[in-house]
Amino acid sequence: MTQQNETNGLVASLRAYLEELQATGVDGLPFAEAVPPAATGPTAKAGSHQPVSSEYVAAPTENSAGSSAVSVGSKGETLEEIRLELGECCRCTLGKTRTSLVFGVGNPRARIVFVGEAPGRDEDLQGEPFVGEAGQLLTKIIEAMQLARSEVYICNVLKCRPPGNRNPQHDEIEQCQPFLLRQLKAIGPEVVVCLGTFAAQTLLQSKEPISRLRGHFHDYHGIPLMPTFHPAFLLRNAGKKRDVWEDMQQVMKLLGKEMSKK
Repeated sequence: MTQQNETNGLVASLRAYLEELQATGVDGLPFAEAVPPAATGPTAKAGSHQPVSSEYVAAPTENSAGSSAVSVGSKGETLEEIRLELGECCRCTLGKTRTSLVFGVGNPRARIVFVGEAPGRDEDLQGEPFVGEAGQLLTKIIEAMQLARSEVYICNVLKCRPPGNRNPQHDEIEQCQPFLLRQLKAIGPEVVVCLGTFAAQTLLQSKEPISRLRGHFHDYHGIPLMPTFHPAFLLRNAGKKRDVWEDMQQVMKLLGKEMSKK
């Protein structure tokens, strides 16, 4: 009888966990063959903000471009299909005030995805993320990582600019976040870089400040996630560029690329 109670308890716990994942937009779980514990590295509950070791290793799968990427249960949909479904989105009030819906730009099979908060004025006008002064600094960071902007993928949690660049509201996040997760599932990146407090706190469901979240990897639906300072913050606090560079060195090390120290 005790064994039966334990079994029932385990089933109930699994059901609650799956319902929690479904509520965040996850409709599938990755499948990977069992490997020895020493080869897998530490993991954390999907969506949690617990840090994992800088030696984070995730089970890879091959994408169409030939590079390994983490499987996050993708249905096989493409970025184009997701964008088509968004259409001229008016799921929240931002659809009435924006100039352009800013979906994302870059390599659809990128190894790295950069995620910011929301489009600003320049992005709203041009329909492309990170094209203003902060975007120019992000491009320099990417180039310092020995990559071209076209090799990575860049997007935001919100697809529309909040009026006056105010902070995003709960209902706006609720409508947009599932589309962001689907973007990441379609791309299958090996690592996500969160730019700034809002993006990091939203994806990790944490209230910790970016100063405490940055510097080590976290788990986001099976993908290593590195929070770091937003380029706009660096424009006002140039002394923090060294911290960002240290974070990006960890990212490149995870990808098997060594960079010179600057």
